[in-house]
Amino acid sequence: MPIRPENKARYPKDWKAISEHIRFVRAENRCECTGHCGEDHGGRCEAMNGQAHPQTGSKVVLTVMHLDHQPENNADENLLAGCQRCHNRYDAPMRRKGINERKHATNAVGDMFNQQTPPQRGKEEV
Repeated sequence: MPIRPENKARYPKDWKAISEHIRFVRAENRCECTGHCGEDHGGRCEAMNGQAHPQTGSKVVLTVMHLDHQPENNADENLLAGCQRCHNRYDAPMRRKGINERKHATNAVGDMFNQQTPPQRGKEEV
C-alpha cells in the first residue's frame, strides 16, 4: 500500500528490508491473513504474490499490514503479509475514520476562518 506522505517519517529507515523479510521469507510469497480482514478464508488466504487472486483474478501484490495500525511498531507479531484485498479490507474502518477526520478538520478550518460577519441591523449612519 502506498504510504501517505505525512506518515513516511513514522516508518523506520530499514522498512523496505523489514517488509521484504515478512513478505518473502516468513510468509513465503503468500498472504498470511487467516480472517484478520473479516473474511473466513477457511484457514489461510490462498493469494500468492504475482499470481492471479483466487477471488478477484487481479494480479496479487503482497503488502505488509500493521495489525495495530501504528507504523512505529514493527515487532514481528504486529506485522502480517497480506494481499491487497485482505490489506484493504483490514484497513477499511481505519481509512474511513481518517477520511472523516481530515474532512472534519478541513470543514472546521473553513468554518472558523471563512465566516462573514452578519450586517448589524438598526444602526444607521447619520
